[in-house]
Amino acid sequence: MQLTTLDYLSILPTTILAVWAMALMLIELVVRRTIIIGWLALIGFVVAGSATALIWNQRGIGFGGMVVLDPYGLFFSLVGILAGGLAVLQSLHYVRDRGIGRGEYYALLMFSVCGITLMSSANNLIIVFIGLEILSIPLYVLAGLAWPNLQSEEAAMKYFLLGAFASGFLLFGIALVYGATGTTDLAVLSAGLTRSPLLLIGSGLLLVGLGFKVAAVPFHMWTPDVYEGAPTPITGFMSVGAKVAGFAALTRVFVFALSALQADWVFIVAFIAALTMILGNVVAIMQNNLKRMLGYSSIAHAGYILMGVAAAGDARGRELGVAGVMFYLLAYAFTNLGAFAVLAMLANKQGEDQSFNAYRGLARRNLPAAAAMAFFMLSLTGIPLTGGFTGKYYLFWSAVQSDLIWLALVGVLTSVVSAFYYLRVVIEMFMREPEGEVQPASYGTLNFSLALTTVATLILGVLPSGLLSVAQQAARLLFGTV
Repeated sequence: MQLTTLDYLSILPTTILAVWAMALMLIELVVRRTIIIGWLALIGFVVAGSATALIWNQRGIGFGGMVVLDPYGLFFSLVGILAGGLAVLQSLHYVRDRGIGRGEYYALLMFSVCGITLMSSANNLIIVFIGLEILSIPLYVLAGLAWPNLQSEEAAMKYFLLGAFASGFLLFGIALVYGATGTTDLAVLSAGLTRSPLLLIGSGLLLVGLGFKVAAVPFHMWTPDVYEGAPTPITGFMSVGAKVAGFAALTRVFVFALSALQADWVFIVAFIAALTMILGNVVAIMQNNLKRMLGYSSIAHAGYILMGVAAAGDARGRELGVAGVMFYLLAYAFTNLGAFAVLAMLANKQGEDQSFNAYRGLARRNLPAAAAMAFFMLSLTGIPLTGGFTGKYYLFWSAVQSDLIWLALVGVLTSVVSAFYYLRVVIEMFMREPEGEVQPASYGTLNFSLALTTVATLILGVLPSGLLSVAQQAARLLFGTV
């Protein structure tokens, strides 16, 4: 096969990240200071993000139809790169203070983002699987990198074992789809499908594999334990990165490639979305550990995003459904990574107390951090003038357009339920007396990460129209309606 410039451009973000990560491993052999490796990793994410932005207007198919270069994939790649860069900012001093400053930390993080960019540009089910493994395997290691912390090792083992089962389901699903259609090319699948039991079973197994990655019910069991045990910056990255890659692939596979089967999968996805929103929000109420609470919160937000996928299965809500998924993932990325930046501030050399008691009186110890955390909790709830509110509005409206009014009502009611546990954090910070003398860490990188995520969450809530237009244009290009 004769490779062209378009072939190289279609995997440019993945190539930059992979080469940079391998270079970091070699540099670490000479430069033993982990913080320098961290700064070099941050530069790598900036370079990869800049290259992705520069090729935004390029379109085409690469490597014989295996990958696609389009704004839809580039958008998800940028969100993944952004999540990786923010995770580096939050990790620079965290890993040093906790004694887990190991050189492979940043290289593994970059390799994981490679998986996100590859899944975002996948135009073939085989590439979806390869990207999923490149994303997941480094995350299994990163979740357990805080050894000899037993919780961290337990998190890695659970994540690995359940992730391996999910990968098996996905691969078996790909095999059945190939057996039914004779192809794994998404563009060929979208051109016309003959409905058959084998194809339906294969599609169901694809939904299981990708549903695990985005933590949808009933494939969510790993989430709270892994979130609690993994290092805090990795938990924040995991909560965003895995969803970005999972929904990039899920939307492209089901809404684009398997659109002919929408009568079969739309209700199933909508039902899973409703279960996910209900279970995530109800169980989160009972949590006394903030990381576990955010774990169940992450499950609930997977349900909200699945609402957009279900809505996009109907032609009436397709464009807004896909655009809503894209917008909400970016808003969720800033909001959740900002919340985890505050959690990282409360970590120290002795360990992490992530109980709600640790946040009592935080406003008296660090008012900016408490104010930012309160803003993030309001955004996750869906209060106006936040990115979370705008994202939910678009998702709910896309569901209404697709005649899924019952699903939008479930989303509204569960959002009301979520206010209970999100506002509980605000009450602890501002209306309770401080317990203990632990002072939040105040490093320049952490503070910058917190300021950036706060401002971005506010802008997405106040001035969302520009980004929504970009997302809608990407959705039109995905379906070839431009």
